[in-house]
Amino acid sequence: MAQRYERQEVFLVHDNAAYHRAPEVRDWLRYHGHRFHLCSLPKYSPQFNAVEPLWHYVRMQATHNRYYATEEEFVGSLDGTLTSMAHDPHPIQGYLNSFR
Repeated sequence: MAQRYERQEVFLVHDNAAYHRAPEVRDWLRYHGHRFHLCSLPKYSPQFNAVEPLWHYVRMQATHNRYYATEEEFVGSLDGTLTSMAHDPHPIQGYLNSFR
């Protein structure tokens, strides 16, 4: 199945965080970067990044003010929230209205 995606172009919008410029990322892009069109957002501009309000939602639903005794519990909470978002996007639509 991976071969099916080999020829696909990918537009990667990223927010200029320092880890996007890490040596490991640069090395990976040297090998795979020919398939990517990198689109950088201005630094310190979360208002342009649609994923930021979604991360806020996930944090509020899955991790905010919660203690997880095990990594499995933590991952299970995140997985549950993300799965719920995928199956029923209505609760997050308001977070994305400004990006229409």
